[in-house]
Amino acid sequence: MTIDSATPALTISQVAELTGLSTHTLRYYERAGLMLAAIDRAPSRQRRYTDADVSFVRFLTQLRATSMPIAQVREYVELVRAGDDATADRLEMLLRHRIAVQAQLDEITTSLAAIDYKIATYQGKAPRL
Repeated sequence: MTIDSATPALTISQVAELTGLSTHTLRYYERAGLMLAAIDRAPSRQRRYTDADVSFVRFLTQLRATSMPIAQVREYVELVRAGDDATADRLEMLLRHRIAVQAQLDEITTSLAAIDYKIATYQGKAPRL
């Protein structure tokens, strides 16, 4: 990937600041093969991220925040790299993951309700059963 002069390039530090990730995590994403394409390098060997790179890192971060394992993220990235022929597979993967995330959310919501009830009990506001 080559960045032309019209496209502003971001350093790894700038991307870390924009995404809230550490530079270590960004380097790990590269080494683990989680980026769509190799990150461009300046002649000084400094990484140069594009806006598209940053957008993809943000999406990876969202997948990880939903507890998607790295192996599954890597599988998703490979399907994206495969292009339009893998769109149905990507959709299926995301739909399956959505079901898992919804189940986690339901469990957390139930747990939160139990915590709220206990707090209300301690505050003397819980309804008597």
